[in-house]
Amino acid sequence: MDEIISLLKTIDTPTVCNAIELLGIRPGGEGFTSNRVKCLYPELGPMVGYAVTVQMETMTQMVPRDPNITMEFYEAIAATPQPSVIVVQEIGAFPEFAAHSGDVMATLMQNFGAIGLVTDCNVRDFYEVKPFGFHTFAAGLSASHAYCRIASVGVPVQVHGMVVRPGDIIHGDINGLVQVPKERIDEIPAKIKEVRSSEQDLIARVRKGGFTLDDIREILTGSR
Repeated sequence: MDEIISLLKTIDTPTVCNAIELLGIRPGGEGFTSNRVKCLYPELGPMVGYAVTVQMETMTQMVPRDPNITMEFYEAIAATPQPSVIVVQEIGAFPEFAAHSGDVMATLMQNFGAIGLVTDCNVRDFYEVKPFGFHTFAAGLSASHAYCRIASVGVPVQVHGMVVRPGDIIHGDINGLVQVPKERIDEIPAKIKEVRSSEQDLIARVRKGGFTLDDIREILTGSR
């Protein structure tokens, strides 16, 4: 598994998505995020890690904060195989205001083994976190952490179309994020090679010149 994780760190997310499609194990419109989730530090390159899932309530207060649940969060990071990625879903009202992390929380998460954060809402302290080398995917930025209550840890979450369960493998770059199916992950490297080979062959063939409508008809239908 370590070798596959290392390989995935060198691959762009669209290619990973195409490789997963070739496996035919889920509908083509599932398993990835919408454009509401932005890669805030694209210079860090692809992010790959095992998910630590969290639900948070930020702008409302259904119940008081529970320090025991907060402790469960950091324990879950420490117990998850490395590298780990925090995946957060907001359960409260007014998600457009919700900030799920800043420089202090990013420091703590990184200390216990996390390499990045994925959230369906916002983060803050953009410039303070930037030198950390901490991958951050969020809808945007917000100034205040408000109440920022950790409500539950280790439960299935959904982040703008991508369902994530504890321990799932998450891959992301400037294009977005995808959940990588572990049940057939050993097949992913071969499928990546297949995707790259077919795309590069076609691009080279077109750029060579003389590529006609008959050529693309042959590719699409098998006949001229």
